[in-house]
Amino acid sequence: MKQVKFFFQACFCLLVLTCSGCSNLRDAGDYWVDESHVALGQESRVQFLVFHYTAENDENSLRILSGNNVSVHYLINHQPEQMSGRPVVLQLVPEAQRAWHAGASFWRGRNNLNDTSIGVEIVNAGYHKVGNKRSWEPYNERQIDLLIALSWDIIQRHHIDPANVVGHSDIAPQRKIDPGPLFPWDRLAQVGIGAWPDVGRVQYYQRLREAETSIDIAELQVNLKKYGYKVPETGQLDDETRRVIKAFQMHFRQDKYSGHPDAETLAILDALLEKYRR
Repeated sequence: MKQVKFFFQACFCLLVLTCSGCSNLRDAGDYWVDESHVALGQESRVQFLVFHYTAENDENSLRILSGNNVSVHYLINHQPEQMSGRPVVLQLVPEAQRAWHAGASFWRGRNNLNDTSIGVEIVNAGYHKVGNKRSWEPYNERQIDLLIALSWDIIQRHHIDPANVVGHSDIAPQRKIDPGPLFPWDRLAQVGIGAWPDVGRVQYYQRLREAETSIDIAELQVNLKKYGYKVPETGQLDDETRRVIKAFQMHFRQDKYSGHPDAETLAILDALLEKYRR
């Protein structure tokens, strides 16, 4: 009798060991899930990475972004804490979940980017008025270092296209201006984060554009749309088009972003289309 009992105990232990080594079975409570069959036809939910500034201090930013009305996946404080020599980012929403950060938005043919993006908010005041001008707050080195590390990790895990790393103003140019003209787009691009035109190609296209007698607004609108922006195709330099041009300039030509089209703006767009939209 003892031998029979020992035999069943041994069989049970062997079964447990076999099942415990089988990581394809997941206990879902009332049933098991067999995860041994993986379809090839799938991709990450995340296609876009969107940067914002909070226009608030640390405390208010966390309070607002952890409430019911607006949220974000990651929050970078004004002076990120350090732990074991590394900066700490606040994760407010898991990447698998939708955060409410993009609002009414459009990029590259897709609306409502909350569904397909990860949002990163950076504590920054944005700007304050000095007379009739805006004085923008720069991002500090600790924020930039953390942003680079975080963004690189996100991009690598989700295979995000460089041209799909955008600012809030890119995806909602009619109502948003963040992350502003002091956001370090060129510095991020130097380490493989986001899109940036090649200087030599911009110069080449600018020589061609300067030889033209006038700016073709219809062509500019088509090319802005081709790159990813939502822009009216009226052939007219209307207010909506100006705001899109301004958002584009604020991203790719940060020393001059009046919203007025010129040869350099068109040349930058030409170089970007050549590099990223073949």
